[in-house]
Amino acid sequence: MHSDRLLLGPGPSNPYPEVMEAFQRPVLGHLDPDFLFVLDEIGDRLRAAFRTNNELTLPISGTGSAGMEACFVNLLEPGDTAIIGVNGVFGERMCEVARRCGADVVRVEQPWGHAIDPQQLLDAQRAIPHARLVAVVHAETSTGVESEIAPLVALQQTDTLLLVDTVTSLGGIPVDVDGWGIDAVYSGTQKCLGVPPGLAPVSFSPRAVARVRGRTQPAQSWYLDLALLADYVGTARRYHHTAPISMLYALHAGLGVLLDEGLDAAHARHRHVGGMLQEALPDLGFRPFAQERRLPQLTSVWLPDGVDDAKIRAELRTRFDIEVGGGLGAFAGKGWRIGLMGHSARERSVVALLGALGALL
Repeated sequence: MHSDRLLLGPGPSNPYPEVMEAFQRPVLGHLDPDFLFVLDEIGDRLRAAFRTNNELTLPISGTGSAGMEACFVNLLEPGDTAIIGVNGVFGERMCEVARRCGADVVRVEQPWGHAIDPQQLLDAQRAIPHARLVAVVHAETSTGVESEIAPLVALQQTDTLLLVDTVTSLGGIPVDVDGWGIDAVYSGTQKCLGVPPGLAPVSFSPRAVARVRGRTQPAQSWYLDLALLADYVGTARRYHHTAPISMLYALHAGLGVLLDEGLDAAHARHRHVGGMLQEALPDLGFRPFAQERRLPQLTSVWLPDGVDDAKIRAELRTRFDIEVGGGLGAFAGKGWRIGLMGHSARERSVVALLGALGALL
């Protein structure tokens, strides 16, 4: 038997009860009209969550990393230029995926713990106006920092597409795909959407769809080829691959919980509990890692002096059934990443963690 653990790491988060109930629904075929009705509703709910009218809005079968790869392999061809903001692990991953697509990567960097300045990205695009895309992580999971996206709407006046990672932000802080002029966006189910890992919501603007349709050669990934996937989620209903039916039921339910609560209310809940935690941690000797624009749903902190990272995290798991995340890169072994996301974003989570830490430290 596994423990009923309180998941307060960088993901996955604890699923909403309604999500777990959805897994009990009978499995249907992936072309069954009753299931396709649910799939259409998922598209509508994702459009509401992303705040977009994009027709091509769907869940990719795979985790958030599959969503990232789907965006890059569909938008880039060998020889294209990709301008990428790098201020943590997931910006680095973007660079690696773009490189594997054969793109020339131009890095716009900030030190870990700092946000990407959108003006830097705009300046880089002005210097390289033929760049195929500008890509940036909205909420950097490795550092707990939010980068501002709204000023990048200026890219709509250019031929360069805007690609944004919202894996940790969607459902936790405002995301406005249409208002910010985002051409391609991807997320994941296991964070602020309160659904287990396994699906990656994506949305492509008409500009991005035109890019997909106008490629000189097919996308390097058949499985993630949006030109093919669009024919399954669209009116053609052309078979592509067997959809993960039960995971899609779960996403349908999780989006229902989010939209019933209301996006503004969900954002306020995450902001409230994140603020509670960040206000209390210094009293226990923790110091903030993020130097600016701290995420409420993902708190990064340096450990108190003399605290053994692995030992205390293990005791949190074994004694209190609480999981928190360790640091990455140069932050590994020296800091924690504490998530308050989705169903886990509750005052009781903060109280439980602070009580456990008080007993251990």
